Amino acid sequence: MIRHAAAIAFSLCLNASWLCAQSTVFTVNTASADVHKSPSTGGPVIGQAPRGTVLEVTRELGSWIKVVWPEGQDGVGYVHVSMGLVAHGFTPVPSPAGLTSAQPAVGSASSPATAARLEHSEPGELPAPTRTVYTHIVGVGGEMGGPRLGLGATARAWSSKRFGIQFEVSRYALIDAPGHLTSSQFTPSLLYSLRDRVTDYFWVRPYLGAGPSLQRQTLNGAAAGATDSVSDTRLGFQAFGGGEVTFAGVPRFALSADLGYHWRPTSFAGFELGGLGLSVSGHWYVK
Repeated sequence: MIRHAAAIAFSLCLNASWLCAQSTVFTVNTASADVHKSPSTGGPVIGQAPRGTVLEVTRELGSWIKVVWPEGQDGVGYVHVSMGLVAHGFTPVPSPAGLTSAQPAVGSASSPATAARLEHSEPGELPAPTRTVYTHIVGVGGEMGGPRLGLGATARAWSSKRFGIQFEVSRYALIDAPGHLTSSQFTPSLLYSLRDRVTDYFWVRPYLGAGPSLQRQTLNGAAAGATDSVSDTRLGFQAFGGGEVTFAGVPRFALSADLGYHWRPTSFAGFELGGLGLSVSGHWYVK
């Protein structure tokens, strides 16, 4: 009787394990998808997956999908999300051991499609749900900091070639002995992304940036020489470097920190607007 009960319990455990083995997969829907050694377009290409190939996903983060790829380092590779679709609730794809010969490196003549493709759904069976993966192309948010503490709004957009653009609109105020100076500036910048760092928990994208700064400065108080305010428009420049961090639990939000030098000339004596400054910003990626 005890043996019979143990056998039933063991069978139930096996069935439960099979049910829990539902996996996340990535289906290539372009002519072919490059599989990279690292999560970056600049990373070495270690293989290619043709249209229809279904790859087992081990992690989703930002613009990249970490997939099982036996010929890659540690048995994994990285595919850009624009190359296909992510779906959840499938039965496991073939084991890495079975995929080794079917996942060639670049230049191999054999095709991995047959070994990695899942069976089509039976008639009347509902398709597995798909999930949108956020690619961090366009983000909007706010910022705080600079040589003089200020607040502002910011928008950032990235291309697939490591380049990006950023627009900032900010304002800050200085209250010194000469009077009360406020400055509003519009700052477009060109960004260049360095090599990404992706783990199972976060994604770090370091970058460099530079661009002009159009400033509208207004002085109020006795230093203006009259009761009315005096305004002036100046052109400055900034150069900076920083990093953007995205956590796996909140894939659409990125937190950034920049350290840079800001050259902001002014015609009002007694005020220093530029210099070295640290800025912190957050972006919510809408695309």
